[in-house]
Amino acid sequence: MTATDFQSARRNMVEYQIRCCKVLDPATLDLIESMPRENFVPKEVRSLAYMEGHVPLPCDQEMLTPLQEAMIMQTLMLEGGERVLEIGTGTGFLTTMLAMQAAEVVGCEIHAPLADLSQENISNHGINNATIVQVNAMDAEAIASLAEMKQPFDAIVLGAAVKEIPPHIEALLKEGGQIMAFIGSNPVVSLVHRRKAGLAWQETTMFETLLQDMEGVPVKREFVF
Repeated sequence: MTATDFQSARRNMVEYQIRCCKVLDPATLDLIESMPRENFVPKEVRSLAYMEGHVPLPCDQEMLTPLQEAMIMQTLMLEGGERVLEIGTGTGFLTTMLAMQAAEVVGCEIHAPLADLSQENISNHGINNATIVQVNAMDAEAIASLAEMKQPFDAIVLGAAVKEIPPHIEALLKEGGQIMAFIGSNPVVSLVHRRKAGLAWQETTMFETLLQDMEGVPVKREFVF
């Protein structure tokens, strides 16, 4: 595909995959239409960059769908001064969009090859306010040891499905901060938006979808009597 083909595919994606699914925020639509998604996709599957589905990535991972990415960006409504944590950076596409609308982004990626690739892609796109850390973010001790986690975040994005948001991740959020997470077990996973309000949470379910499970989640031991 040529650059013109990709540009046309990007416009079609916005019109027929995103706008028609109630993603109507002009800033979100403009950002997505300006982003060369094909540059964040492995060369062998670059023709799939604008399909409404999960594009395969190295390390047996997958990219979020364009609609999932768009809904996250529209719901967060970042204003430019936020500190954002992303768990599961993949190749850095959503990371880059978050960084373009926030003050700072810290990305966590469990797979070293993807962590290196996402940092390279982010840098190639001219982004200098995003840092990628190779770590299992589901490991509370590993997260607690990182200097990047010493200050709380305004927003947190979990890029794979979890049955519940780990307490150590919730603890990283500022008062009034927001979390976007895919919660549930396949085939029923819901994209959920939560905002921290004291000891309570305001929660909105966006839609049901499919997504790979988060890797590195500790296995709870069950006692058999």
